[in-house]
Amino acid sequence: MSASLRRVLVLGCGLIGTSVALALRAAGVHVHLADRDLRAVQHAERLGAGLPHRPGDPAADVVVVATPPSAVPRVLRDAQARGLGAVYTDVASTKGRLLAEAEAAGCDLATYVPGHPLAGGESSGPAAARGSLFAGRSWALCPHPATSPKTLAAVAELVRLCGAETVLLPATAHDRVAAAVSHVPHLVSSALAARFADADETTLSLVGQGLRDVTRIAGGASGLWRDILEQNADAVATVLEQLVEDLAMAAAALRGRGGAAGDPPTDPLTDLLVRGNRGRELIVRARAAKVESLAA
Repeated sequence: MSASLRRVLVLGCGLIGTSVALALRAAGVHVHLADRDLRAVQHAERLGAGLPHRPGDPAADVVVVATPPSAVPRVLRDAQARGLGAVYTDVASTKGRLLAEAEAAGCDLATYVPGHPLAGGESSGPAAARGSLFAGRSWALCPHPATSPKTLAAVAELVRLCGAETVLLPATAHDRVAAAVSHVPHLVSSALAARFADADETTLSLVGQGLRDVTRIAGGASGLWRDILEQNADAVATVLEQLVEDLAMAAAALRGRGGAAGDPPTDPLTDLLVRGNRGRELIVRARAAKVESLAA
């Protein structure tokens, strides 16, 4: 057990909240759980994620708000008003609008660090949770200028106990990155999977591993993902517009209007494929570097 982190309260027993609880329990931390859905709390408890939170329980060292992004400011303000903990964080995948709304709601920003573990899955709920979910993954922390060093240190310790690596960056920068590496990929995966919403059996019988791979994340909870996308609307729309431009040029090239066919330096289709090769290579290389650094 960490000397500085002995008791944690997790508000929200979905995939991420329950996985945080499981990781902390494995590290010897006492974890209490709360959720509007008592069945989710009971399920998480059966998994060994912690005990249900009761009125009169001692204040936690850290309170983790694991709700959809739009609910975080309200839940945070209520938790602080009730004195549920000394330090607060969240695990929502958007940060800028959330932080602005928390400030407008009068939340104590000195004791709060917005956070986002870069991990997840295509399934939702406590049944999909696992304590190893964050091992070797990045966990963004976006402290406000008012955040105290003690608060940041406590949340960074929680991240370490979950097996993740802290990455500090401003909320606006986080949202631009999250749009590119998480939010738009999910939307694109959903758009591709939607092409098969009414597919016949013959078509589906020919589906291969490639399509299954690129549509895997389309299985995420639609309500939660709509909330995420709306919370990060501007950054997501910007990346989508860039993507649409690439695809439109490729479509025009295929119809014979996009450039000199057979001339790779000017053909938009070839250009997109080559840039795709380069981007994929960099993605794989970055992941390999991270795995190597963790093994060192």
